[in-house]
Amino acid sequence: MPINNYEPETHLRVALAQYSHDRDPGEIAAEAKAACAQIVVFPEMFSNGYSTFDKGDPGAAERWRDAALTPDSDFLKRCRDAAFTHQISVVTTFLEAARPKPYNSALLIDSEGRTVLHHRKVHICDFGNPESECAPGKQLDVAEINTSAGPVKLGLLICMDREYPETARSLSAAGAEIVLIPNCCHLVTDPVVGDVRIGQLRGRAFEMVIGMAVANYPAPRCDGHSFAVDATGAIIAMADESPGLIIAAFDLTLIRRTRTEEHFRWRL
Repeated sequence: MPINNYEPETHLRVALAQYSHDRDPGEIAAEAKAACAQIVVFPEMFSNGYSTFDKGDPGAAERWRDAALTPDSDFLKRCRDAAFTHQISVVTTFLEAARPKPYNSALLIDSEGRTVLHHRKVHICDFGNPESECAPGKQLDVAEINTSAGPVKLGLLICMDREYPETARSLSAAGAEIVLIPNCCHLVTDPVVGDVRIGQLRGRAFEMVIGMAVANYPAPRCDGHSFAVDATGAIIAMADESPGLIIAAFDLTLIRRTRTEEHFRWRL
């Protein structure tokens, strides 16, 4: 899978980790750092690979809830250690322990190993998958992190969250320059909608004048095609179906200039 050449210091390099969940977070962070990325994003529910259960099994839903993680879990500790050891920000995803139902969650961990943004998926998919056993989140937040390209304001969404225009609008209005999106679904080969999700996100980025990046699972779990678009809606990186790391280089100068010139698009 190709990795872009190194860009000027005004470019923020985001690594999209198109790997299955059995890959070690530290190995992924090390690979992303070697590719000069400042941030690495894992796919959705990376703590368990979005494991499924048989709804006909009366104990399955309870086992799903029991598998949820607390902040001091080994998985999250390994993600924090990976961020600190390799001096790279990490967007990790996990089933978060809570009662009566767990959350489908993502954390943005900075290069010091600190959680600076915590997102709980707002739009829960309720069509027979284990996510129906999750509670919806209620908040969309923005955080600023320091990188070698300078400070940048980031937001998080998870998978289906990106299909609702109000989520991107809320983050853009709150100052987000780039939105990072862990994902778990087919992006190009969906049997019902084909590649409409690609076009949808291009339009969303253009409407809200923000960069957006999606990290997806490779085939056969999903169909790969992790990708990123800039604030004009142009695709700046896209993977194929195979496992690997793809680097999206966001031109922060372009994003900021476009947000200034087209502020009427994103201001509420």
